Amino acid sequence: MRLRRSLTRCLAVAVTTGALAAGAAVAPAVAGDARGTDDPGSAAHDDASGPYQGVVTARGGLWLRDRPDRGSRRVRLVPEGETVSVFCKTGGEPVRGNPLWYLLTDGTWAWGSAAYIRNVGPAPRWC
Repeated sequence: MRLRRSLTRCLAVAVTTGALAAGAAVAPAVAGDARGTDDPGSAAHDDASGPYQGVVTARGGLWLRDRPDRGSRRVRLVPEGETVSVFCKTGGEPVRGNPLWYLLTDGTWAWGSAAYIRNVGPAPRWC
């Protein structure tokens, strides 16, 4: 059962990485679409698709990880109170009873436990 859970997580991370790469390839085309608008009310800025933000609530800061579990490699420490950009959410190892993890995009694509990130605005979309 543990192997199945590990393989499921690896697959989820691989799928997310592929989606991120595909999104990066499409983003410049969307930015320069034929409408030529930068209107915040346009479909390109729809709140249902982001951008999402959160504030780190962990005392002493929150360690971001390379996978959505506490046993994965630490990537960097985000100080308490810092606002972070969230790309999407996924299920992972529960932290304080919360199984959600957010993929953050602040210079480093890394995972942070949603148990220590308070949403600012709408909750992030699923990865």
